[in-house]
Amino acid sequence: MKRNPLRHPACVRIAATALLIFALGGCASMGSSGPSGRAIAHAGQKAVATAPIQIIKVNEAVARRVLAAHRASLFSVALGDAPPAAHIIGRGDVLQVTIWEAPPAVLFGSNTSFGGSTTSPDLGGASLGQRTGLPDMMVGDDGRITVPFAGAVPAAGRTPREVEEEIVSRLRGKAHDPQVAVRITTNASADVTVVGDVATNGRIPLTPKGERLLDVLAMAGGVKASVDKVTIQITRQNRVANLPLATVIADPDQNIRLGPGDIVTALYQPYSFTALGATNKSAEIPFEATGLTVAQALGRVGGLREDRANVRGAFIFRLESPAALDPAIAATAPRTPDGRVPVIYQFDLGDPSTFFVAQTFPMRNNDILYVSSAPLADLQRFVGMMSSFAFTLLGLGQAIP
Repeated sequence: MKRNPLRHPACVRIAATALLIFALGGCASMGSSGPSGRAIAHAGQKAVATAPIQIIKVNEAVARRVLAAHRASLFSVALGDAPPAAHIIGRGDVLQVTIWEAPPAVLFGSNTSFGGSTTSPDLGGASLGQRTGLPDMMVGDDGRITVPFAGAVPAAGRTPREVEEEIVSRLRGKAHDPQVAVRITTNASADVTVVGDVATNGRIPLTPKGERLLDVLAMAGGVKASVDKVTIQITRQNRVANLPLATVIADPDQNIRLGPGDIVTALYQPYSFTALGATNKSAEIPFEATGLTVAQALGRVGGLREDRANVRGAFIFRLESPAALDPAIAATAPRTPDGRVPVIYQFDLGDPSTFFVAQTFPMRNNDILYVSSAPLADLQRFVGMMSSFAFTLLGLGQAIP
């Protein structure tokens, strides 16, 4: 009877040894979704843009410092309500001046060349006098307007009532009991500039009513993007404050009254972070301008992979603002050319208290959330591979007679 050479013990041992060598070689080149937790722990010895990477284990104190540094400045605190725009005339404003002269009108009664001159009908046998509407006039660079028979009248920096009194005083003795009305028809000096992602960019005039932020945005046609993806920036002289539009809508205190010269910019900002490693979803994840916490970020990627994830190896890679770091670290940490510090925040999700910290730790735009594989995950993959090879070898031995 002829013997099957594959069933000879020596042949089996040789084949098993060859498969083991092949498997070890394959294990050495086994793919990985990213650096191990140990490699990240030693990343502090490397540099990004000439700045050494800072490895920071996240605890409550670290979370409070980061949250405070990245908390948006409330408009009600950083800027506050501007005083209502008074009827103060400024250079460039256009005024309408109307003059009444009691009968008998001696100055304007026979001169209608100014335009709009009419004689009012009698009321109960008494004449209301002569009304003369002068053509609209713009306040010049010198702050004055020119009124017939009154001369160059200072207007800039005054209220319409003060200009009326000035014109009346100059016409007294020339006109018969003159009465004057001054009205601002075009407000060019008390306005707000609205730019950015709104329907209509332009200048919005302010009135003594006191227009608020949402009033001005509505007058500009509203924002073009979704409310939760728009950030509002207000520039007032040398102060600048930013706040998500959704926050302004939700908190009436942030709907501040605007003042002359304010610049309102609507910024479309589609924030996102990238999830990599042993998470259930590796992708770029968008989030709202109102912000996102680490706990919410983990929820949006479906949590960690139970078969691979290292619960002590969740990391946030970020180019951090020095203001968010411990003063001792910020004082000595070299920075990238744009003034930021390369930081890796480490979260130990094996510690239950870390989940409370994760509920307050903010994610930032362009953050990378990375979860490393557990130390035994590669060993488990290797054992699985070896088991597959072993069963394959046994199957071949039994299949060949």
